[in-house]
Amino acid sequence: MKRLHLIIVLILLTLVAGLGWLLGQRSAQSPMGSNTSASDSKIAQSINGVVQDGSGKTVKYWYDPMVPNQKFDKPGKSPFMDMMLEPKYANEGSNGEEGGVAISSQTAQNLGIRLEKVSTKSFGESFSAVGRIEPDERRFYVVQTRIPGFVERLSVRAVGDPVSKGQKIAEIYAPDLLAAQQEYLALLELNSVDSDNSLKQAARNRLKLLGMTEGEIAVITKSGKSSPRFGVYAPASGIVTELGVRQGGQLMAGSSLVQISDLSQVWMIAEVPERDAARLKPGIATDVQLQSLPGEVFKGKVGYLYPILNDSSRTLQVRIELPNKGNRLRPGMYANVKFTGQAHEALSVPTESVIATGKRKVVIVKEVNGYRPVEIKTGQELDSRTEILAGLAEGEDVVVSGQFLIDSEASLSGVLARLSQQDKAMDKGMGQSSDIQMSKDTAMLAEKMPKGRGKVIDVDPKSNHVTLNHEPIAELGWPSMTMGFKVKDSKQLSNLKADDEVEFDLKAEAPEKPGMPTQYMIDRVEKAPEMKGSMKGAKP
Repeated sequence: MKRLHLIIVLILLTLVAGLGWLLGQRSAQSPMGSNTSASDSKIAQSINGVVQDGSGKTVKYWYDPMVPNQKFDKPGKSPFMDMMLEPKYANEGSNGEEGGVAISSQTAQNLGIRLEKVSTKSFGESFSAVGRIEPDERRFYVVQTRIPGFVERLSVRAVGDPVSKGQKIAEIYAPDLLAAQQEYLALLELNSVDSDNSLKQAARNRLKLLGMTEGEIAVITKSGKSSPRFGVYAPASGIVTELGVRQGGQLMAGSSLVQISDLSQVWMIAEVPERDAARLKPGIATDVQLQSLPGEVFKGKVGYLYPILNDSSRTLQVRIELPNKGNRLRPGMYANVKFTGQAHEALSVPTESVIATGKRKVVIVKEVNGYRPVEIKTGQELDSRTEILAGLAEGEDVVVSGQFLIDSEASLSGVLARLSQQDKAMDKGMGQSSDIQMSKDTAMLAEKMPKGRGKVIDVDPKSNHVTLNHEPIAELGWPSMTMGFKVKDSKQLSNLKADDEVEFDLKAEAPEKPGMPTQYMIDRVEKAPEMKGSMKGAKP
């Protein structure tokens, strides 16, 4: 009997040992308990006040994909849409910074992305205009005769002929001048009558008033013989711009014989656009480059601003005086005029790197692990570079080519959403007109009735709600996701159950408050006869 008891005890001990060994092996091979605890602890943890999830990645904030600008510090259901909030991880984008786009080096090479650094450049009050060489109007000379006569000899025969100061232009036969000469010569012989020479002096002055020079008067005084002809001389050097008579022609008193233009100095008349008129003032230095003399620059200064704006061209005329050595500057020539004011140093980027969206200007900045759009304020543009007033620092790399592809990717990813906050603030300031426009936009969306397809996740006829895992809706820019909708007619839910594939029409509802997203309800929902594709990419 004792032997039987001993055998039973040994068997029990063997079973207990075997059971203990088995439990030990399971514990060593499958540490599920510790992992579950760790996962639970991760969910309970928070970093910078933001509740983390169990992925092991750092969650920066939680957000609604439909309203990406609104941030939350813990998971839950969106107050805007009937859907769960999603995490925004710190390693998304560029170097963990919000607003970045990550692109591999191979993709960047395929896109032909080219970078240039933000550098300092000298900018000034510089702008350009087109001008035309004109004669100096203060150097026009008109040669006239004071008595009627006939042109017996003409030294210049065509417009454009050069003349020198003091050169005899023409010889005029004038009967009235012949009579005045004879009177003067007669008085020279009557010394007894004109003892004080007053009559002689009066006759001499009359000859000068009629056009004779001192030299010609001295000749007839010495010879004692009158001359029926007198000479006409050039008052200045230049070219003949007008020719009033021909040789042998008759002249009346006061008629113009020739007109002479002195081209030793000319005017550059520049047409400055109206937008730059306020930047002009007398004394501004100018650089004039003629199309006929490439590579050569003529220096000048603004001498006069015309008081009247040209109505047809909307330009202001500016006069620049230029010396004309060797008569190289010919009236009628066109030139490019560059006006230069006080210069200053400023940051600059290539002009082609700037993306102008209408409401703002953006450049794409290269960072350690990606690219980030940055809003900038720009100033002047000079030599294909744009002045940067704010937004960038010296030495940063900006994308010069391929930036539009990165900008498009950033927009699709919601990267530029934070920039749109400024636009919303401006829209709120528009007051009642903004509300009217919002009502119009809502009415247009309601009229369009966007359509969608999806799978039923849950049906709640009591609250008139259905949860759908829908495909992307291109009309609204929605990706595939799972969200709840209110149904207009609860009777449509009576024939639906989980896993049914349905088609539905959405109807827009006016937002409760300005600035809130537009809400959508299902106007029609029914079972789909056949789904054409699988629900890939849907978010549970």
